[in-house]
Amino acid sequence: MHEQALTDKVRSNQKTLSKVEAHVSLLTWNHACRVGVRAMDDQHGILMDAMNELRLALVRGAGREQVSQLLDQLIEFTRMHFASEELLMEQTGFPGLAAHRHQHHLLLAKGLEAAHRLQYGEGVEMHQLLCYMRDWFLEHIGGCDQEYGPWLNQHGIE
Repeated sequence: MHEQALTDKVRSNQKTLSKVEAHVSLLTWNHACRVGVRAMDDQHGILMDAMNELRLALVRGAGREQVSQLLDQLIEFTRMHFASEELLMEQTGFPGLAAHRHQHHLLLAKGLEAAHRLQYGEGVEMHQLLCYMRDWFLEHIGGCDQEYGPWLNQHGIE
């Protein structure tokens, strides 16, 4: 009976997921995404690719296991990227580190909660999660990350 409920839940989610394509556009790298620190710019591009890969899997009707795996990969890379950013900010005494770290923590907490729920067959509104992550990512790169770029450049990090 549990298997049938899980299958029904996945089918229900797949109906919702078909809306993903119409509402969650692909992330595309452009000049506005550039913070001026090569390693961070490269990592931002990889994060965009990972989010786009998850979006594409959802549009194509991927099953829970594949979606869960892609979400886990996105979270792990995001965690590594945040650690890299924070280390550079820490090494150079960036004054906005605490606030920046807090924003990172909030996104990771939301992603980890969704990954946990997905892993255990609980309902996850992937459309909402993808929209949230996409909007957060674009606002974060366009705002907070733009603040540390010049700071790091002034401290010899290109």
